Amino acid sequence: MEYKVIDRKGNIIPNDNSQKSLLDILYKTVGGSIALKGLTSPVVSKAAGAFCNSPLSQNLIPSFIKKAGIDLTEYEPAVYGSYNEFFTRKIKSDARPVDMTPDALVSPCDSKLTVYKIDEDSIFDIKGVSYHVDEFLRSRKLAEQYNEGFFCIFRLEVSDYHRYMYIDNGRKSKNFHIDGFYHTVNPIALEKADIYRENTREFTVLHTENFGKVIHAEVGAMLVGKIKNHHRDKGYRFKRGEEKGMFEFGGSTVVLIFKKDTVEFDDDIVLNTKNGFETVVKMGEKIGHKKGE
Repeated sequence: MEYKVIDRKGNIIPNDNSQKSLLDILYKTVGGSIALKGLTSPVVSKAAGAFCNSPLSQNLIPSFIKKAGIDLTEYEPAVYGSYNEFFTRKIKSDARPVDMTPDALVSPCDSKLTVYKIDEDSIFDIKGVSYHVDEFLRSRKLAEQYNEGFFCIFRLEVSDYHRYMYIDNGRKSKNFHIDGFYHTVNPIALEKADIYRENTREFTVLHTENFGKVIHAEVGAMLVGKIKNHHRDKGYRFKRGEEKGMFEFGGSTVVLIFKKDTVEFDDDIVLNTKNGFETVVKMGEKIGHKKGE
């Protein structure tokens, strides 16, 4: 399974095939499947995270900047003592302006976005494969509240900005953590692994001013050592644009789940998903609006 990527102006973005050969081996061969069991384990992921937190990882930074084409002028000046310090670098506030219009639905992060309709049985479909919201949340009762709503996948690649924000003003529930594996979030993994049932993830319910009760979830991915949310207490009051947390090294995913009749997504994003495209979006950028507005 492979998605094409398109920007908001309709320009198709060339796929980054630098990891494709390795992922094909891991997810499409017998030998790769054996190796995959080790690579997706929490122990290996934590070990990789420990290395990326050490000064020994500093040497990885220059080549990564060059390969990923990262524009450091967008980020706050800093000296990085490890690869993870660089990976979780902070962007300048004016580089990601947040649409503060109350009825504007904004992206929580820099990512490639696809949006799926949830049916009346708590199921959504990705290219003919069915996924169950109740398995993602490990709660049938909670999942049923989102029947006929939307399941929104914000896929972050390693070159993306790996901090994420709150999409509106409101207050949050406690954080729910689900232990699991660390499959890549590259679409190729969907052929062999149920990422939204198997991967380590964490979620909270956001009681928002404009979009009702929104589930905000983070999904760990291959070699992601940690999902780091800043606010864990039930009842914490947040503001639109406030930083919610960050991922350490690796690709990863943010998921937003909306109830029925709460939001409408911009036409290009809906059409792109239907046509098999992921849409490039930036943190704070408008991606839809409150339904009825």
